[in-house]
Amino acid sequence: MAAEAVRLQKVIAQAGVASRRAAEQLILEGRVTVNGQVVSALGTKVVQTDEVAVDGVPLDGQEKPVYYLLNKPRGVVTTSHDDKGRKTVLDLLGEEVTARVYPVGRLDYDTTGALLLTNDGELANQLMHPKHKVDKVYTAKVKGLATLPALAPLKKGILLHGKRTAPARVAVEQVDTKKQVSYVRLTIHEGRHHQVKEMLAQVGFPVEKLTRDRYAFLDLQSLPAGDYRPLKHDEVKRLKAGDYRFLRRK
Repeated sequence: MAAEAVRLQKVIAQAGVASRRAAEQLILEGRVTVNGQVVSALGTKVVQTDEVAVDGVPLDGQEKPVYYLLNKPRGVVTTSHDDKGRKTVLDLLGEEVTARVYPVGRLDYDTTGALLLTNDGELANQLMHPKHKVDKVYTAKVKGLATLPALAPLKKGILLHGKRTAPARVAVEQVDTKKQVSYVRLTIHEGRHHQVKEMLAQVGFPVEKLTRDRYAFLDLQSLPAGDYRPLKHDEVKRLKAGDYRFLRRK
């Protein structure tokens, strides 16, 4: 029986080198070889006996998958490397993290909160794919006195850059009439650039501070800003099974 052919970017992701999307970029940049030959076509498929290498490093030295939840602080970029020399989320990790992890999705430079880091490209691709609708819960400190009627358009979806957002869940947590600010909770499952800030600004409430409190069922609990923890076995199992439900603690 012939060996099953698998797309090259999927093989790279499964090896923990990068997410599938990032693996596609590696291929396009000519950094991937198959049996010693540079491959730059995204439709390329390989079988188990093929020798695949990225930047000259064979995939057969595959790392053990690892998974971390980080409480990202302000003033840190969500990337593996920053051309401007700013601190990245990887700079927050201790020496015990030896695997080549990378962030799942992104948070803005001045946004804080829950961020997953892993070297499991398949899981990262699963979580970032829009069809899986992974909830991300944010708390935003906004200018103005927010009300549910004013936020109602977000529940139906609004146009941002010509594309309608998916319906969001909204709640007003607190209103400070003296300081003329409000705290709004917003739950979305998309991940467009600056999406939460732009959504709230469009309905009249510019964001002053933004925190992602929860990613799927994972919340920060007592995890201080800048700290991280490995995911528990059951948490990884739930994510891989597509169980993203948030179960409130008693």
